Amino acid sequence: MLRCEMLMLFFPLRYPRDLSLLDCLISGTLESFDDKNNLQYFEPISILALSQSSNYKFTMAGNEKDNGCGGGSDGEGLSLGNFSQGACTTFLGHTDRFELEYGSHCGNGSCNPVGGNGELPNFMLFHATRCVERQKVQILVGFPDSGYQDAVFPFHPNTTLVSEGMWDEKENRLCAVACRILNFTESLVNPYVGDCKTRLSLRFPAVLSLRNRSTVLGQIWSDKVVGESGYFSKVGFQGSSRVSKSLQGFLYKYADTERVRKSCAEKMNAKGKGNTYPDGYSSDMAFSMLVTNSRGQVAQGYSSPLSVCDQIYSGQSYGAPFVLTTGKPKAHATQSDKYSNLLNVSYTISLNPPPDFKFGRGVSSTKVKIGAEGIYNRNTGVLCMIGCQHLRSTDKILIKNETLDCEIMVNVQFPPLNAKGGESLTGTIESTRQKSDPYYFDPLQLSSYSIYRNQADASIWRMDFELIMVLVSNTLACVFVGLQLLHVKKHPDVLPYISVVMLAVITLGHMIPLILNFEALFMANHSVQNTFLGSGGWLEVNEVVVRMVTMVAFLLELRLVQLTWSSRQGEGSHPGLWDSEKKALYITLPLYIGGGLTAWLVHISKTSHQKRFRPFRLSRHKFSLPREHFYRPPSLWEDFKSYAGLLLDGFLLPQILLNIIFNSETKALASSFYVGTTIVRILPHAYDLYRAHSSAWYLDLSYIYANHRMDFYSTAWDIIIPSGGILFALLVYFQQRFGSRCILPKRFRESTAYEKVPVIGNDDL
Repeated sequence: MLRCEMLMLFFPLRYPRDLSLLDCLISGTLESFDDKNNLQYFEPISILALSQSSNYKFTMAGNEKDNGCGGGSDGEGLSLGNFSQGACTTFLGHTDRFELEYGSHCGNGSCNPVGGNGELPNFMLFHATRCVERQKVQILVGFPDSGYQDAVFPFHPNTTLVSEGMWDEKENRLCAVACRILNFTESLVNPYVGDCKTRLSLRFPAVLSLRNRSTVLGQIWSDKVVGESGYFSKVGFQGSSRVSKSLQGFLYKYADTERVRKSCAEKMNAKGKGNTYPDGYSSDMAFSMLVTNSRGQVAQGYSSPLSVCDQIYSGQSYGAPFVLTTGKPKAHATQSDKYSNLLNVSYTISLNPPPDFKFGRGVSSTKVKIGAEGIYNRNTGVLCMIGCQHLRSTDKILIKNETLDCEIMVNVQFPPLNAKGGESLTGTIESTRQKSDPYYFDPLQLSSYSIYRNQADASIWRMDFELIMVLVSNTLACVFVGLQLLHVKKHPDVLPYISVVMLAVITLGHMIPLILNFEALFMANHSVQNTFLGSGGWLEVNEVVVRMVTMVAFLLELRLVQLTWSSRQGEGSHPGLWDSEKKALYITLPLYIGGGLTAWLVHISKTSHQKRFRPFRLSRHKFSLPREHFYRPPSLWEDFKSYAGLLLDGFLLPQILLNIIFNSETKALASSFYVGTTIVRILPHAYDLYRAHSSAWYLDLSYIYANHRMDFYSTAWDIIIPSGGILFALLVYFQQRFGSRCILPKRFRESTAYEKVPVIGNDDL
């Protein structure tokens, strides 16, 4: 029974009267009126919030005296006039994170934007709360500690500045004034906004380069006199806004291509050998990768072009690249590019090393970003670039002249589009510094098992085709079992001579996949597979149809087992059949067990020698994958499933042994049944041979028909298993045509068969 108790609360709130920058806070205290000894009592809770009322008045935005950025712009910026809501479209609706850049003069702690001599913040959060008239913006600027990773803006009074500014359409920059939240204590009774001596400017640089990849640049500084309380020196910030990719007009300026030409002259002048490589403008230029250091440690990474020639690249996760230019988007090379196979390119390389990854003199556990630019040879697939890495010293002070290490060479060899040998992307990241240099690092090896877009398309097409093949195979299995049922209906006397062990093997072959699929229906995450394969719900619909047909085949086989079993129990059944069945089982069971032990030993041998793994990727695009979706060697259970598939391939063995032992002369099996079922079993191996020779890339997740985790598949097995299946079918044919022991040497053909005698009833005596 629920018990309701009334709480005695007091909740006064103070709202601003004339809503403006200096009066925009809502404060109050939630108090309990209950006795302190009451269980419902709680200590007072202070509340502080920013008013979101539409009655806000901008009092400092656009005021040259209070809001001036001071002098002209420090660089060319992009215009925001093309947006329907102007600057409001750019700033509203999200929180941006910008890295802070301190000068060498900040060593004494005089550059902390929130005051004090404590630890300097690493980054700044920028969140616009309101915007009017296409250019006037109210902003919250936060400086949380380095461990803050949440997407929600942390409204802490001691680390938050309240600001308002105006987008200068002439200079293409945002100029803002920021104020502190004062008179706040633990009670937050009477806080207010004041001390508006902080200035902020922000722009979107029109020109990007190797040493400046940030799409947002800005500064924050104090307008106070040096030595005055709250003064801090100018601090720069840079980063990328969430809307940067939607801005038009970015240009990339190549500054080190001549240096690349000299360093990679031999590679750039090489000619192709008839292979076709990715076009520089295609989405295949982006790829996921593994980076291995000299100790064998592995880090995951991703590389994507920033620009190709004069175009800014922004590849989609799957499909054609989306390119932003100053004019009309270009789908292919320009007229001048058609006569040159060398393209100027720039890249952004991101590495996510594990906590103990050795990189340079120390251990890197944070994300590593390398900007690079160079030349791509479309004839040879060679990409040669010079890279720059941002360096951050241990005291968190970034000195302007020492923030970049540009003594890095990046070399990448793309595999051909028409590769037949299973080539994969390889490359290196090397430092050109001397080993004694503190910024030197050992060479890093790049590798990628991503596949190209056309291969991904072919994989999706192949999945659809394989689903049809599975559906056809299961349908044929139903037809062949149905023909066997018609055969025993016409000739009911042959039912006892059908091997129960053989029927059990066939029935289990359809029952186990049904059980596994039923379990997967509740346990598997189909959304991940659908995301990679771009199949939406169509794949699941086809799977449901396949399961329904498999269920029909299973029920028909179960009916055949029931009829055979019942015929063995009748008065007319020969008692020697069960003895012969047991002898056949005694022969096949050790074979099955011995094969299982062999599969187990092979599994142990394979796993003990497998030291490296490779990731699963569908295409050359960035995907966030959970660890369980990376490629891994088959487990012991999966190897046993493959062995079970091998037993199913040899389903006729128990029938052959039963025929020999009992020396049956009947045609127990319809030729359409055992020949047709054999064809259904050997077709996947024939298809696997074709698949192996028609494509050189590997995508295990897309294997549906001839699944490598459900049977033994290789060039050798694809020849041995069909040969064995055909041999067994021929043996059954010869047994039913020339006698069960016709396949044995003559001295073993002595008849020990039981003769059929008429049953004499009491009426005949």
